[in-house]
Amino acid sequence: MSPEALFRYGLLAYFLVYFMLAFVWRSVIVYRRTRVNPFVLPSSDDAYGYVGRAFKVVVLGCAMVVLFIAFGRDAPTWLGAYAALNSWVVSSVGWLLLCGSLLWLLVAQAHMGASWRIGIDAQRSTELVQRGLFSVSRNPIFLAMRANVLGLFLVFPAASTLALLVAGEILMQVQVRLEEQHLLQLHGQAYAPYCSRVRRWL
Repeated sequence: MSPEALFRYGLLAYFLVYFMLAFVWRSVIVYRRTRVNPFVLPSSDDAYGYVGRAFKVVVLGCAMVVLFIAFGRDAPTWLGAYAALNSWVVSSVGWLLLCGSLLWLLVAQAHMGASWRIGIDAQRSTELVQRGLFSVSRNPIFLAMRANVLGLFLVFPAASTLALLVAGEILMQVQVRLEEQHLLQLHGQAYAPYCSRVRRWL
């Protein structure tokens, strides 16, 4: 297998593993433990619903780009590759971010336990998790997701992956603030001191 084919199929394999571990496997664990569906992204016509729909578009965009990289002819041309950033140094940093962010994400999800959700669960009260990675970052899962999208851009620098990086960054910054507002209302007396003690990111 050529280095190019190894890269293309390796990236596809990574994102398949990422999706299965970070979303499917974790969702099954939470459901078995609580009988609660952790997928709570709303579809309402407010800020929560808009961000939820936009997140789905970004995730779909990432999937389409990775699939096109793996199987599409002339993917660099169609996806707007930046030849100037195409180097083994940049790519190596990208792969380190991809692998490191997945490990960080899985550890953070384990620390969050049954409180893990995809979106804001306004119907049920969840524990305010302050242990593990949540003792150094209020949003370690989103931090891992930010690093993941940056890693994708670095391993395949292109206009398409840059657009996904920018869109993902904006959406995650908004979502984090919405979730923090929800947690402040839910855990007011405990959450305010936690915010003063632990930074939003690192």
